[in-house]
Amino acid sequence: MIQIGNNFSIQQNMHLTCAKAISIGSNTAIAANVTITDINHSYVDILIPVEKQPWEISPVEIGEDCKIYNNAVILPGTKLGKHNVVGANSVVSAIFPDFCVIVGIPASIIKRYNFQSKKWQKTNKFGEFIDE
Repeated sequence: MIQIGNNFSIQQNMHLTCAKAISIGSNTAIAANVTITDINHSYVDILIPVEKQPWEISPVEIGEDCKIYNNAVILPGTKLGKHNVVGANSVVSAIFPDFCVIVGIPASIIKRYNFQSKKWQKTNKFGEFIDE
């Protein structure tokens, strides 16, 4: 089941593979060449080619107001909170809270909105604020 909210936008060449559940929130924008999938091929049995092994399926949730930049890959089990930004070329495979900037391979949090200071603030990879 694929669920997409209102005012969703995508650019060219998005690749979406869904075996069970992918949800994308309203006002989310996805740039060119992004892959979103809830499927991995297992590679446990070395006597069977990877492509012929059973699927591992885990739903994907992308929150409202997110922006996913070019060439990002969103893997099974990923949960992006509201108003998250995923940097170009990132490989995302984790659960992220609301209001984060996520980049890298594997992707991790580099900034989060601080509601006390009312600014985007640098964080460690766990999303804990660091002194600037």
